[in-house]
Amino acid sequence: MVFEHAVVVGAEAIDGNGHANNVEFLRWMQDAAIAHARAAGCTAAREAMGATWVVRSHHIEYLRPAFLGEALTVRTWVVDFRRVVSLRRYEVMRGPELLAKGETEWVFVDAETGRPRRIPEGFAGMFG
Repeated sequence: MVFEHAVVVGAEAIDGNGHANNVEFLRWMQDAAIAHARAAGCTAAREAMGATWVVRSHHIEYLRPAFLGEALTVRTWVVDFRRVVSLRRYEVMRGPELLAKGETEWVFVDAETGRPRRIPEGFAGMFG
């Protein structure tokens, strides 16, 4: 299931080159992942069990710049769940135009100890 998250490029995102800084793309992707998890019911479930997600790695391919005031859509979906790791992919779109694509590996961890924890079986079903 693809989740879409709306973003408007604000002044704080613009760098010295006059376009959105690459770091902003990563932030928008993370915001989309968090919104997707919340909408799917995953956030409440993981909080109830005392767990959280942390990013282990990320990769982004920047294809085109984004500019002040533009309305963008960050599309995201979960590719898979493995024992303690989940792979998520993203596309940052300006209308039909692909600006960036990427992926993150998220590790499911115990919120108290920070140690990896097995992802509950029911989580995959929350994301379709």
